[in-house]
Order: sequence, then structure tokens, then C-alpha cells
Amino acid sequence: MMLMMNYAGTGAGNTATEKVQKNPNYLMANERMNLMNMAKLSIKGLIESALNLGRTLDSDYAPLQQFFVVMEHCLKHGLKAKKTFLGQNKSFWGPLELVEKLVPEAAEITASVKDLPGLRTPVGRGRAWLRLALMQKKLSEYMKALINRKDLLSEFYEPNALMMEEEGAIISGLLVGLNVIDANFCMKGEDLDSQVGVIDFSMYLKEGPIAKSSEEDVEKELEVQIGMKQEMEMAMKMLDRDVCEKQEALVALRQQLDDLRALKHELSFKLQSSDLALKQKNELNSRLEEKTNQMAATIKQLEHRLRGAVRDRLDAEEANRLFKQDFGDKIESLQMEVDRLRKQCLHYEKEQKKEAKRRPSGNQIVKEVPENKYSPLRIPHLLQKNMSAQNKGVPENVKQAVNEMNSTAHNSTTSPSISPEREVRAD
Repeated sequence: MMLMMNYAGTGAGNTATEKVQKNPNYLMANERMNLMNMAKLSIKGLIESALNLGRTLDSDYAPLQQFFVVMEHCLKHGLKAKKTFLGQNKSFWGPLELVEKLVPEAAEITASVKDLPGLRTPVGRGRAWLRLALMQKKLSEYMKALINRKDLLSEFYEPNALMMEEEGAIISGLLVGLNVIDANFCMKGEDLDSQVGVIDFSMYLKEGPIAKSSEEDVEKELEVQIGMKQEMEMAMKMLDRDVCEKQEALVALRQQLDDLRALKHELSFKLQSSDLALKQKNELNSRLEEKTNQMAATIKQLEHRLRGAVRDRLDAEEANRLFKQDFGDKIESLQMEVDRLRKQCLHYEKEQKKEAKRRPSGNQIVKEVPENKYSPLRIPHLLQKNMSAQNKGVPENVKQAVNEMNSTAHNSTTSPSISPEREVRAD
């Protein structure tokens, strides 16, 4: 059953009724205010009593039990009813299951709750989750993460619910103080499904009047709450501004990331192009190197042939020199032989003339004049015969030169040829 407290006295009942009739949201706002105040008193009393006690708290500690009852009422405020085949059901276990999606560390708690034996209802699982979160000293962190995602909470809560308004953020901030206490619970034998969540107001009467508070105290409390609300609004504005700045920075970072990706893609394309160009250049270098090796082999062959040609030329020059030296001497000897034969020819011609003059005239017996073997007509023949005897194996060019020389010598001879005559003696 939802708790509703009214700070106004009996005289203010009619006024509250009129406000409720005029503004339906006033009842929800009043409930949120009462629950927030109860949460303040519960958290404050729990911290003070735990520090005074100076030991680890367990499930039997009364202030700790009352704290869980108040938290349960806060989580149930404005909770939407889900229709099932058994009727309508309100459970705060659904919102608590969302925490593991927002904070990964909460997944361990959710898994542990689901594995606990004896828990049959969502309410029992929600109560176990609150106890494990307090033991882990992460209850404030989990509640803040949950309250900051109102888009997810709207599926489970009404728009005016405590978890959807500023009071929920205030309570989550107050829960930070519980990190100073140590708690240890053994929930295996504890019946969390059938517990009745009833707030014991007697524990908070010493902290200040609740049912008997005067209207002035209520107004002061309202002023304090209004101030806190204004501070919260200011903090929310600053938070929104900070979120906007962070979003702008995030947009800029995303733009930089896109630019980096584009640059990476461009560099990757250039790298592929350079790799392809390098591969082509390597292939070209390989072909050039192969051509160079072939040209080097050809040059070596040409050099070898050149050395052979130079060696053959030197051999030919040496043979020519020896040939000239050898046949130069033979030509000189042949020239001398020609001169000697020519002199003999002239001598024989003179002898023939003299003999012709001494021949008798008349009827003398005609004698056959012997042919002059040294006549100019026979000199080339003799030279040729002499050369054939002396120069067997002489090259044809040398023979041709000698023949030309003989022909020249024959043409230069001016004496007429003497034909053989027969002398006829007259009878």
C-alpha cells in the first residue's frame, strides 16, 4: 500500500482537498515530497546508527530494514500496472533489470539474483537486488544511471512518478553516504517474497515532528525544497550545457574520425598504386638487367672476335712483311738476270751481223743459219722458264707482277727480230 503523508494539520484538510480537485498532479507531488523526506530521515538515521554501532550490518538490523522498506516505496511510486492473466501487477524488478544494460558491473548482481533459490516473485528479486547493490556499495551509482535514462523509465513509470522527477535525483545523491557502511546479508534462507513493507514512523519521531508539525515548519521545509529544486534546475541546466558541449565535441571528433578514415582510405589507395608501380618498375628493372646481361655477353663475344681479328691482322701484316722481304730480294735478282740476258742478246746480235758480213756471195751453198737462242723474242720465254725453275710455289700475284715486268722489257727492245735465212749458193 502506497504511503501518503500530509504535513498540513486538520484545518488545512479542506485546502488540500480543494487543491487536489483543482490540480490532479498535486497528490503525486505531495507523495513525492513525503517519500523524499522519509528517505532523508531513513538514510541519515541509518548512517548515524551504523557509525555508532561500529560493525558490519546484517539483515536483522532494524534501521537497515526500514531503509529497504522506504526504498521499495520510492521505487513503486507511479509505477505502471502491467496486465497479466491473473490481473494487474506492479513490480519494480523490471526497472532494476535495466541497470545491467547501463552499467556492465551490475550484470553480476542481476545474474546472482536470478540464481538465488527460493525467489519466486519479481518483488522478491527486486528486494534481493537492492541488498546486493548495497553490499557492493554501488547502489547510488546504479540509481543515478537509471534515473538519467528517463527514456527507458517511461516504459515502467508514469510521468509524475518519483523516479521521473527531481526527487529521484535527490534521493540517488543521498545514497552516496551509504558507501561508508559495511553490510553483509545471507539471503538463501530469507523469505523476501512474502515480506510486508510497512514504515515504522516511531523511529523518526525523535528526528522531528511529522504528523504534528506546524504549518510554519511545513512552509520552511517547502522553502528548503524549493531552493533545492532551484539548485537542481540550475545544476540540470549546467549539465545540459555540458552535455551539449560534449555532444558538439563528439560531433567534431566523429568528423575528425571520418576525415581520418577518408585519409586512411586515400593512403591505402595510394599505397596500392605505389605497390603496383613498384612491381612494374621491378619487372622493368628485371628485363633491363636481362638485356644488360645479354648485351654484356654480346660485347664479350665481340671483344673476343675483335681480339681474333686483331691477331689475324697482325699475322697478315707479318706475313706480308716477310713476303715483301723474301720476294723483294728475288725480284732484284730477276732484274739483274734480265739485264744480263739483255746484254747477251745485244752481244749475239752483233755477232750475227758480223758473221753476215763475212759470208761469201755467189753460188755458195746456202747454209741454214742457226736460230739465236738469246734473241729478244726468246728472252721472256727464258725468263719465264727461269722463274718457273726458281720460284715454284710463288703466289699468282707475284707471277703476274713478273710477267708485266717482262712484257715491259720486251716492248722496250728496239732491235728488229731476225728471221732465219737460208743462203742459196748460185749454180
